[in-house]
Amino acid sequence: MDAQKLYQTWVNQPNLNESVQHDLAAIANNQDEINDSFGTNMSFGTAGMRGLLGAGINRMNIYTVRQATEGLASYMDTLDDEQKRRGVAISFDSRYHSKEFAYEAARVLGQHNIKSFVFDDIRPTPELSFAIRHLHTFAGIMITASHNPMQYNGYKIYGEDGGQMPPHASDMITDYVRKADDVFAIKVADVADLRKQKLLTVIGEDVDAEYLDNIKSVNINHELIQKVGKDLKFVYTPLHGTGKVIGRRALNNVGFANYSLVKEQAIADPEFPTVDFPNPEFPEAFNYAIKLGKQENADVLIATDPDADRLGAAVRQPDGSYELMTGNQIASVLLDYILTAKKNAGELPADGTVVKSIVSTELATKIANNYGVEMQNVLTGFKYIAEKIKNFEENHDHTFLFGFEESFGYLIKPFVRDKDAIQSTALLAEVAAYYKDKGQTLYDGLQSIYKKYGYHEEKTISKYFNGLSGKDKMAAMMDELRKNPMKSFNGQDVVTLEDFSTSEKTSADGSKETINLPKSNVLKYWLADGTWLAIRPSGTEPKIKFYIGTEDDTQETVNQRLDSYIKAVNELIEKLV
Repeated sequence: MDAQKLYQTWVNQPNLNESVQHDLAAIANNQDEINDSFGTNMSFGTAGMRGLLGAGINRMNIYTVRQATEGLASYMDTLDDEQKRRGVAISFDSRYHSKEFAYEAARVLGQHNIKSFVFDDIRPTPELSFAIRHLHTFAGIMITASHNPMQYNGYKIYGEDGGQMPPHASDMITDYVRKADDVFAIKVADVADLRKQKLLTVIGEDVDAEYLDNIKSVNINHELIQKVGKDLKFVYTPLHGTGKVIGRRALNNVGFANYSLVKEQAIADPEFPTVDFPNPEFPEAFNYAIKLGKQENADVLIATDPDADRLGAAVRQPDGSYELMTGNQIASVLLDYILTAKKNAGELPADGTVVKSIVSTELATKIANNYGVEMQNVLTGFKYIAEKIKNFEENHDHTFLFGFEESFGYLIKPFVRDKDAIQSTALLAEVAAYYKDKGQTLYDGLQSIYKKYGYHEEKTISKYFNGLSGKDKMAAMMDELRKNPMKSFNGQDVVTLEDFSTSEKTSADGSKETINLPKSNVLKYWLADGTWLAIRPSGTEPKIKFYIGTEDDTQETVNQRLDSYIKAVNELIEKLV
């Protein structure tokens, strides 16, 4: 693909979007930027697409958004009239151009005589999932780059069950996207005309009210909330994102009014001025919340990312400082509380099931097993958890109790089919109230779980590979690991190797078993000391992730073991690179 020639084609395009014109001018003398922006198409996979804002076929702009929507619309043109008539729900976050992209998507759909239901303002990703189910639309579009920096935006497609589009449909959509290679030939309808024809409907409070009503069902012990809710002190920050719209209302509705809002971060600002990365996984995202928490003597700090599908938390320690909880720790605390509360209330179903990703903590498995609850593992990607929920409902053989990924994503009730930080905020506040009632903090609660099940620690290490050659480098690393399988790691023998690309589980003696999951480019090693290591290229970002999970009898020994594995992983990365 001749990047320079394509760049010039865009420059010469008449009636070009003003923002895109500006972006073209900005890279006119930067050949590396031109090559990266025009040298390849933006990756469009099962999770849609995500990338830098700017001009070019490898950037997020109105033309690549139109192209993606043309793929969805062309796919919907092949459906029966009833399915197509149900239309598409569309939401967007607080990022630059998000609302503009949402309406561009609606304009393309309208050109195909497909209805769209567009939120009147920013809304969380989980509410978009809910809206699909509530309005019975055939699909949904969420304009968001989740927790990425301000320079990014993205486009996610959801199916009629509220989960991300299943592989068969998403593959077909991808094919249609690629066929629409002339992005300037894609026709769009006029918004005013679409409103007159009732092909574009603005939604908002009507869906909010129903979503918030469902949020009330997430909390388990309402008497506890009435008793302790007013005394619990916590801090909430939406990190400049969509949580500000619905998060506070959800907390107030379920009975938590004694919390402080980080006002500086309650402004829906696409610059994310108070954080370099609006990601609740990073300690820096809590700087403002910690300052306010110390002033208020808050028990817990809660943060949601810009599209409010991920939740992070920090707990007050005995010395008054705050420690950031990992996604695995938050999930374990939530799960332990859910199962304890349901058992105490006599509401723990015999077929209760929890679902987690293959790179998430095994502590949750121990907790589930202790309550006689089944744990099912799925590939990374919340769509696989949504798929399990759908199968449970169709087969009537399991009752979904909780689902999570280590990357700060949790789902409590399946009226949403994606990770939901609004649900998680409401329940985590209840868990904090539960420990408050016992004269303890969430930190104390986590320690009691460790004492019962063993001390578990996990770590994710990411290696980035930017630029056009990044994919090739990552592929070469995975290829090397498969050609020369590790027999030991960090002084521990590999007991079992799971290769999800071949669906094979190989033991040290050479015996093999089949892994009953879809194929995926993931390797997972189980080691003699109980530690596991998983290696997975990211599906949305140019990086390979190395996941470590280990356990031991004390916090000191498990920390020492984790440190040794972190060092070993970094050495492995250097060797592979």
